[in-house]
Amino acid sequence: MGTMGDFETLDISVKDAVATVTLNRPFAMNSFNAEMRSELIRLWSELRSNDDVRCVVVTGAGDRAFCTGIDRTEALGDLDVDSDNLDGYVTPFMFDDPGHAMCPKANDFWKPIVAAVNGIACGGAFYLLGEADIIVASETATFFDPHVTYGMTAAFEPMQLVGKMDFGELVRMSLMGASERISAQRALQTGLVSEVFSPETLLDEAQKIAATIASVPSLVTQGTLRALWLARELSRKQALDQAYLITSVGTSKESLAAGQERFSSGERVEWRLR
Repeated sequence: MGTMGDFETLDISVKDAVATVTLNRPFAMNSFNAEMRSELIRLWSELRSNDDVRCVVVTGAGDRAFCTGIDRTEALGDLDVDSDNLDGYVTPFMFDDPGHAMCPKANDFWKPIVAAVNGIACGGAFYLLGEADIIVASETATFFDPHVTYGMTAAFEPMQLVGKMDFGELVRMSLMGASERISAQRALQTGLVSEVFSPETLLDEAQKIAATIASVPSLVTQGTLRALWLARELSRKQALDQAYLITSVGTSKESLAAGQERFSSGERVEWRLR
């Protein structure tokens, strides 16, 4: 098992073309401070150019929380409560969303991401979950967005989840704030989570999913992701008009030849039913 980078708030290991990234601030419920945001931006850049990594698993240290969003202790420490502009910017037009910048796809990172949610995922955690491609959860995981409870409009976080879970459930979670939490099983029913595992097997199962994804050519997985996210963000016709281009760019002669050889050999993939 290899390691990479020099990070204070992240733990990264690489095995079998899968990078496992652990948000490593368990004493602060894995909330992200300025250092973690900066390190995540650097991480996506490093992994983007690392051909030894074809899929990524993201999880949180410990079993209490996956991530609880922005570290409010750090954020509120710099807040001028006597100012009309609580964000410290001259005008709203100069505001930089602190969560968006650390997201993988905001950094043009298109290798698949499997999020393994262990414990609490709330508030700003939905920045990362909103840009994850597959989300699996521990039986003990819970999801909620506390913004409205504490006098803040919930906008960035629920916007990230539109199209990833049932809209009515998303509205309810956003408006109920800290007064209600979604269980892992309910998250499975709403479409936010694709599978639920025991706390003991969560990371191993997430890594198995990632290893399967990493076993095929990286070019075709990245092309497939581009197509899916494009279809999510454009109209159906606009997306289909780009489908041939993405297929052409995302399919190489080498990957086609390898796929044909695999099929012709009579080798069949061992599949599982879920």
